[in-house]
Amino acid sequence: MRRFGHRVSVLFLSVFFLPAAGFTGTASAAATSIDIGTILPLWSVLPFAGILLSIALFPLFAPHFWHHHFPKVSAFWALALAVPFLIVYKDVALYQIAHIYIVDYIPFIILLWSLFVVSGGIYVKGSLKGTPAVNALLLLIGTVLASLIGTTGASMLLIRPVLRSNSWRKYKVHTIVFFIFLISNIGGALTPLGDPPLFLGFLHGVPFFWTFKLLPYMAFASVILLGVYFILDSFYYRKEEKTVLQTCEMEPLEIQGAHNFLFLGGIIGGVLFSGLVKMGEITLLGVHQSIENILRDGILIVMGLLSLVTTKKAIRKGNEFGWAPILEVAYLFAGIFMTIIPALAILKAGENGALGFLIRSVDQPAHYFWASGSLSSFLDNAPTYLTFFSSALGKFYPGLPEAEAVARLIVEKIPYLAAISAGSVFMGANTYIGNAPNFMVKSIAEEAGVAMPSFFGYMFKYSLPILVVLFVIMTFVFF
Repeated sequence: MRRFGHRVSVLFLSVFFLPAAGFTGTASAAATSIDIGTILPLWSVLPFAGILLSIALFPLFAPHFWHHHFPKVSAFWALALAVPFLIVYKDVALYQIAHIYIVDYIPFIILLWSLFVVSGGIYVKGSLKGTPAVNALLLLIGTVLASLIGTTGASMLLIRPVLRSNSWRKYKVHTIVFFIFLISNIGGALTPLGDPPLFLGFLHGVPFFWTFKLLPYMAFASVILLGVYFILDSFYYRKEEKTVLQTCEMEPLEIQGAHNFLFLGGIIGGVLFSGLVKMGEITLLGVHQSIENILRDGILIVMGLLSLVTTKKAIRKGNEFGWAPILEVAYLFAGIFMTIIPALAILKAGENGALGFLIRSVDQPAHYFWASGSLSSFLDNAPTYLTFFSSALGKFYPGLPEAEAVARLIVEKIPYLAAISAGSVFMGANTYIGNAPNFMVKSIAEEAGVAMPSFFGYMFKYSLPILVVLFVIMTFVFF
């Protein structure tokens, strides 16, 4: 057994030692100057694949084990990457790990936590019947709101009312799935507030209202999905036992905890502030972090705390508010963010990384749509967007300063930027991990007793036959 453990250790270490031939820079000063993505081999993403397979398979084949031990599974895969990574690359690895947690993971969790807490204090009380027409209307409202308050904000605001309006129904899984399709992803395509990739584009010079050029793409996808949903929900509605609905007492609609909309506005304002104001940088553990981002995180924390203090407990109780969904996301994404480091580094290395063959093969708008979309289905869609955004600038305007290149790209190459934007935003719906709200919606629905499909069940039953077919049609129509 001890010999087997030694072989496993050697195997993990070899993943990183083999490409490190000639790697001698371990000084702290070199940590930020080395492009680790040009060194790492493709098989360094194995821990990332492992955690994805764990999320997919354990709930299916060992649900009891997963329910009680998923934080440990997440920690196992995180350590499977971190230990050999640190042993081989030392300061460079330490910098990469510190960078992804300080710049990405902590702000990511703070944003989700604040939206989760604030939206949990808004209680839409009253009777919503959960008919096909009512459900379709709620999905439409959420799709529109997603571009105004973000996919995460709209998802957290509306998921509980949707669950309550359908609580009497036996067939409701498809409603939550289409909720993820439309509100948690596609609806966020119209403004930089809608989804992180578009916000990154805004920070790199894409005008705030340029994303309205995505309206035809979003409208096309949304109308088709709402039509498919209405037909599907009408079919299932005819199979429901209506006597349950008839015995329910009708209550007028009422919004309790409406003051939380002020805190929601504060969250949106904090995010906008961090993108529009430049206040310099400070260094944390060798990682440069902008002061405005730290202030934004502070604003978000304050908004969440104010919501907790000022909202009556009865309102949160009516919302069936609990901490389990946000804790599940925090534990699992702590492991995902650690293990995703090699994948993102290789992707950011462009043609010089192990995925250079993929970057070089991207040439037409349809290629950009599917390349950015496919990777956004499994990786963070924000760096994926930025990679192909930068690739397009380098391909069409080599040598030009970024500001000048972006100014020409948004006028001369509209189909290319539209393809990158739509692919990154839309195809985040292909898997539970494609976009942060997906997993939170799934967790909240399961906490409410909805038997959501497994990782692969979601893909094979819903996203592949519905979304992927839709995206193929969109390729011929638009790209």
